[in-house]
Amino acid sequence: MSDEAIDPRLALADPPASQSGRPGWLVPAIIGSALMMQSLESTVMSNALPSIARALHEDPLRLNMAITMFLLATAVFLPVSGWIADRFGAKRVFMASMVLFAVSSAACGLAADLPQLILGRIAQGASAAMMTPVARLVLLRMTPKSELVSAMSVFTMPALVGPVLGPLLGGFIVTYADWRWIFFINLPIAAIAVLLVRAFVPDLKGQTVSPIDWIGILLTGVGLAALMFGFENLGRAFLPAWQVAALFVGAALCFLLYWRHAAGNRDAIIDLAVFRIRTFSAATVGGGFMRISIGAMPFLLALLLQIGFGMSAFTAGLMTFLSSAGALVMKSIAPPVLRRFGFRTVLIVNGLLACASFGIYAILRPDMPHWVIMALLAGGGFFRSLQFTALGSLAFADIDQDQMMRASTTSSMCQQAVQTMGVGLAALLVHFIQVARGDEHLTWQAVSPAYLAVGLIAAISLIWFVRLPRNAGAELSGRAAD
Repeated sequence: MSDEAIDPRLALADPPASQSGRPGWLVPAIIGSALMMQSLESTVMSNALPSIARALHEDPLRLNMAITMFLLATAVFLPVSGWIADRFGAKRVFMASMVLFAVSSAACGLAADLPQLILGRIAQGASAAMMTPVARLVLLRMTPKSELVSAMSVFTMPALVGPVLGPLLGGFIVTYADWRWIFFINLPIAAIAVLLVRAFVPDLKGQTVSPIDWIGILLTGVGLAALMFGFENLGRAFLPAWQVAALFVGAALCFLLYWRHAAGNRDAIIDLAVFRIRTFSAATVGGGFMRISIGAMPFLLALLLQIGFGMSAFTAGLMTFLSSAGALVMKSIAPPVLRRFGFRTVLIVNGLLACASFGIYAILRPDMPHWVIMALLAGGGFFRSLQFTALGSLAFADIDQDQMMRASTTSSMCQQAVQTMGVGLAALLVHFIQVARGDEHLTWQAVSPAYLAVGLIAAISLIWFVRLPRNAGAELSGRAAD
């Protein structure tokens, strides 16, 4: 037997583009585009809630359950996604999750009442929990570290473009077509994505499967669900304050019990040892503060442009779409920038610029020319996109192949939690500002100051970045170590 057949890192590595006959960007683009369904759905759904409520003869506030149950299902199934990928094959699980997402989308589109819609959303959340971490796992295992930055810059595009394109697409559909098409549109996307994945994405095999950790799955799933549900209800008056507090206490208790359970347990579903790796900790824990702010952006922009400035859903979506232009420019710039300056310098300097872009949004006014607003949104999109790509790559700079599954699952859980925290904290900030101002109705003056707070939260991440060694991620960027 050859050494290549024995060493899983050699068996899993994708051959260079010149040997495989495929452009280096093709597979990351296919995998990332497949995730467009999930990133679009999360923002399109929010924009369509009033129309769905009218069609189903429900109170719009009750329709919040359709979003909440999606988040809860995602939280419950996220911890087990990596184990399932190793047990049944990452490529197979990825394709199956896309099919399930499409089928559950069709069920949502055909729903005749709220209970049916909620069941469809639960199935959507379960399949979405499999898609993102498994897709990242496929990319990490098949991409040499020297090419990971370029691959990640392509892979992360849907996560950046989706929240921007979602309001535009959702506003168009509910304005000019039936709301059910926000779900039916996933069917052709899924069909094309599955065919492309089957044809071009290699089948990754050879991983040792550890025994499934049912106790760990229960503790992390319930803890993450309680945490996300608690932040989802911050400042929204859907639950009494004591129940929201109880959710946070329950989440903390679950995570504490898991920490004790995982200590010395080699089969624990989440390997806490990865947080001892400086690059992973900086990108995941430190970068989490930046992601909290990024998660708050779509919510705050919707409030500012639609309610504060009085724009229609379609016009506001058209305005925010310009921030994706900055992300598209970044896609080709990120690898040479990281190669020239290194991860540490880019994360610090670009992080400051990204934080400043949040603060600049606080100066937006209803009478400001639209081209100025669009230019500011595009510039902020560039800086956030570069930071997003750098964080996504650095997290796995020093992760070994046998740690990839758990590291990918851990990263996905943290990202899902902090982005939900971003929405909850943004809602709470706006609520407190509105109360402090004594406004009976929401105005743009109550939304603008929240951007300053969001920028300060993002700046906390710099504490981790300045402590990175100068040569952090040198193997990824292709930059010579100092």
